[in-house]
Amino acid sequence: MKRHADYKINDIFISRWSPRAMSGESITRDELMSLFEAARWAPSSYNGQPWRFIYAHRETKQWDVLFELMGTFNQEWTKNAAVLMVIGSHKIFDYNGKPERTHSFDTGAAWQNLALQASSMGLVAHGMEGFDYDKARVDLYIPDEYTIEAMVAVGRPGPLNVLPLEMQKTEIPSDRKKIEEFIFEGIFKQK
Repeated sequence: MKRHADYKINDIFISRWSPRAMSGESITRDELMSLFEAARWAPSSYNGQPWRFIYAHRETKQWDVLFELMGTFNQEWTKNAAVLMVIGSHKIFDYNGKPERTHSFDTGAAWQNLALQASSMGLVAHGMEGFDYDKARVDLYIPDEYTIEAMVAVGRPGPLNVLPLEMQKTEIPSDRKKIEEFIFEGIFKQK
């Protein structure tokens, strides 16, 4: 499926998508650090940078801890990733100790930067929610003042046949809602 924007935008937004098919090949430390460097430059309230990334490379002891957080469906395809991540956000401003209402919003911007950087490098970065958040907090020693936001699998693209047949059928870039479905001039309108 060829994606098309209704208005003029940079191609990076249309070309980025979240495939599940990964090759199992490793990525270098420099490649991984480039992803984190892109995340680092995301905008955030008071420049608080509330995002935190816990990661593990494949075939390490830490990988097993992150891998075991996921449900069976996600394990079926993430087994071929090079790196797994858990993303969290600090709910408290570092500079004054007060609640940071936009911590999730800001962390989402960091994730988007990471995803776009991965796409520009020819890597896969696929976010997911299908994992045990409570187990992640315990197993990864995440303090209560952090919200666990999502997990991410990163790797090199792989052939479709590494996926179970049912997943292969859905391994295409998805379309998006029309702009008119999510913008409202003046006031919110329920559709």
